[in-house]
Amino acid sequence: MGNIEELEKLCKKITKLDPKMRSARLINSRGHLMAGGMKEGLLSLEAQKQDEMMFMELALRVRMRHEFDKEFGVVHFSMSYRDKVIVMSFPLSNDDVLLVSCEKDINFGKIPFKILKLIEPLKNSPMKTF
Repeated sequence: MGNIEELEKLCKKITKLDPKMRSARLINSRGHLMAGGMKEGLLSLEAQKQDEMMFMELALRVRMRHEFDKEFGVVHFSMSYRDKVIVMSFPLSNDDVLLVSCEKDINFGKIPFKILKLIEPLKNSPMKTF
């Protein structure tokens, strides 16, 4: 799985997992958006310029988390429970990352594991980057 069309389909499939999903975006290791976006009909809580900064910061954080893989094992996902939204990141191959956001009242004990099953093919195959 590597072409943009397939990645876009994957993002749409993720946002359809639950009505409370807000977005699914694939970010490359340099923090550039490769595929995905907000669920149709929803507006982003942040401006586009803020998106770019958030993506770059996320890519850096994902790379930095590898520092503790030996001690704790690899990271499968990380979750931030914020005042307005829940944000989850799923590291993929080559330090690419899936960034997902959802409403706070989603069942966050189950949804990340559903996402892990969907992205399993991406965990071991590098995405084509720009």
